[in-house]
Amino acid sequence: MRTTETMVTFRHPFALAVAATQPAGTYRLVTEEEEIPGLSFVAFRRTAMMLHLPALSSASATHQVVPVDALEWTALVAADGEPDGPYRHPERSEGSHAGRKRR
Repeated sequence: MRTTETMVTFRHPFALAVAATQPAGTYRLVTEEEEIPGLSFVAFRRTAMMLHLPALSSASATHQVVPVDALEWTALVAADGEPDGPYRHPERSEGSHAGRKRR
């Protein structure tokens, strides 16, 4: 299992199926992956994506973590207006394969 934390900045407000419309800002996205056994090379399968709400710059007394569907995430990224989606800050990884970057 490996966990990758990425800071993602949305330039425009966006809506998730499981949460209300969120304002533009920088958000923490956590991706969990598991190694695919039995291959002659190391490969991973995404098992979960979780978005931390609200944005990092927001001063809120409440905090929630919501699951994000991979297809919904792809649509959100595309809708934000950049060819590669919102700006992604450098990653910080934890787990047995720390430091490996996956896109």
